[in-house]
Amino acid sequence: MLEICAIASGSNGNCYYIGNKKEAIIIDAGISAKQILQRMKERNLDASKLRACFVTHEHGDHMRGVRGVSKKLQIPIYLTAKTHNGAYKNMRPDNPVFFTTNEEIKIGEFTVFPVLKNHDAADPCSFRIKYKNKSVGVFTDIGEACDNVKSHLKKCDSLFLESNYDEKMLWDGSYPYFLKQRVASKVGHLSNDQAFDLLENHANENLKCVFLSHISRDNNTPEKALDRMTSLKSKFEVKLTSRLEAGEIYTF
Repeated sequence: MLEICAIASGSNGNCYYIGNKKEAIIIDAGISAKQILQRMKERNLDASKLRACFVTHEHGDHMRGVRGVSKKLQIPIYLTAKTHNGAYKNMRPDNPVFFTTNEEIKIGEFTVFPVLKNHDAADPCSFRIKYKNKSVGVFTDIGEACDNVKSHLKKCDSLFLESNYDEKMLWDGSYPYFLKQRVASKVGHLSNDQAFDLLENHANENLKCVFLSHISRDNNTPEKALDRMTSLKSKFEVKLTSRLEAGEIYTF
């Protein structure tokens, strides 16, 4: 059995939980350790099962709480050396565990696969987490889906996938032009349309559930993101994440 949950998902902070009966990991700690523990408690998720935290890249909404998590939970923080060096010093964990993006990492019964991706960070990666014969993907902060992302997405039974912005809302919105360009660039974020295309063309028949993630507060709405996936809902469940609270726990 696997349980997955978006503890936080959005530009104000990201944290994704994947666990079985005995152990669990989190991907990113973009909110404080205190908030992570509180949100886990509200969903009856046992923090004592946590064995590691993996960091996708050095931006604050993914790494802000890493140092606190390392100290408070006494778990190893896995990240690349470039991500560590690119982070603000006050966010760096005391005892980092470095990995390279071509290696598989064993955490108990989990195998974690780093997935290189396109984003404006020092050494950005996403992750696919395998337990027995099931895989969970955490794919956010992707400007344009490369072959790495596509190939690992095809292996996923469940997925946290970025659906960051609505094209019209972004270009008609209040962001300065340079920021609009950054969001929509090949090293920015996935739009609702891009997320749809990725799922339509590369999801496999075993995919059971997709959580739309990292939804922009200013350039998207949960309703727009969900509505864009309407024609895919006959193939798999489509659910939403929240920036304000831990989301639904999905078990499979």
